[in-house]
Amino acid sequence: MTPEIGILIGVAGAAMLGLIMGFFAIRRQGIYFAMITLALSQMFFFFCLQAEFTHGEDGIQSVPRGHLFGFIDLNDTTSMYYFVLAVFLIGMIVIWRFINSPFGMILKSIRENEQRAISLGYSVARYKLGAFVMSAALAGLAGGTKALVFQFATLTDVGWQMSGEVILMTLLGGIGTLIGPIFGAGLVVTLQNYLATSQFPVTIITGVVFMVCVLLFRRGIIGEFYASRLGRKLGFEHRR
Repeated sequence: MTPEIGILIGVAGAAMLGLIMGFFAIRRQGIYFAMITLALSQMFFFFCLQAEFTHGEDGIQSVPRGHLFGFIDLNDTTSMYYFVLAVFLIGMIVIWRFINSPFGMILKSIRENEQRAISLGYSVARYKLGAFVMSAALAGLAGGTKALVFQFATLTDVGWQMSGEVILMTLLGGIGTLIGPIFGAGLVVTLQNYLATSQFPVTIITGVVFMVCVLLFRRGIIGEFYASRLGRKLGFEHRR
């Protein structure tokens, strides 16, 4: 398959999994929601472990990069770089449009006061399921692109540790911000790459950084920056 078709299939497959898992997960909240999603992800992990097409612990190797749209050779490093950059920007535009759409505004209202949204007549379950599917589709876009870049896909990509890493990136950067998770992802990946050649255990250092950020930046690094700017702005207006 051509790379664009492979990525689209990855997006569609992830969205379908999100629809199935979200159908069960959104019926609970808090710790129960987390436990259900964890259980479902472990079920999918063991499915990938046993399935023939995944080759079990060996993973899917030697994934061909091919030619994008039939003429852009992704085996060229520069072409692959700009392709990944384009996918990233498209993903960010989709997220920005999603957040600033009426659908996104309703999701914000559900986050702030779910009972209020229900009283206004909104079908909260449907909106939650829509967000779940959207999130899964974006994860499929990222996973499909990653498989092309590294030319393999392993069980690590479907383990619960990967979900935990994404949550860690979001918490470090700042929940409720668009730039925060990007900053958090850059911080975590930089630490992993920098410490990979050293004798320091990566997970311990990452854990220490996470604890420091939680203690000092409760809203995340970018979240605290936004909050401080808002506080200064309100203080200035108050003095005026």
